[in-house]
Amino acid sequence: MKRSEINRAYAAAVAAFGDAGWALPPQPRWDITDCGSGDFVRCGIALVNLAEEPEYSEKLIYMQPGQTIPLHTHRVKKEDIICRHGRLTVELWDGLPGDGARGRPVRVKRSGDWVTIPSGEPVTLGPGERVTLVPGVYHRFWPETADTIIGEVSTRNDDVNDNVFADPAINRFPGIVEDEPPVIQLVSDRS
Repeated sequence: MKRSEINRAYAAAVAAFGDAGWALPPQPRWDITDCGSGDFVRCGIALVNLAEEPEYSEKLIYMQPGQTIPLHTHRVKKEDIICRHGRLTVELWDGLPGDGARGRPVRVKRSGDWVTIPSGEPVTLGPGERVTLVPGVYHRFWPETADTIIGEVSTRNDDVNDNVFADPAINRFPGIVEDEPPVIQLVSDRS
């Protein structure tokens, strides 16, 4: 991923958060990635870590229309994916998609109520709605509107060891081509 893409994504995210009335912490920890796809326009995410504690974490996420986060699950992390502003679509799977998996029931909490959703069927969330995901539930999501802001509240976050992508070629922290100076330091720059 090019540093120039990261810088543009950062500027777009800051503008979107500001337009939606979200104040960021004084020293936010940014994570902007194309997950190794080489195509940030289609597969990308810009997020800021609002809280990182041993027991829980909170993130604020911005994605532009046309972007998606790749299908994945977590080994340990339980999380709520929340539509904070705009409209967000989430696709859920009861395990790794494959032969016979489409349509298999997935039981999750949607805005606090238990619901059963067929695997692979998209679910659209409006402002304030959330879906609670447990380890083993594969998911991907994307914005339906240009002003979509996404929240994530979860148990302890470990992006290095806890993500399991359906496509093993996915790289959570891609290499960066330094084609211009960084505007911000990313979480992956610090490791």
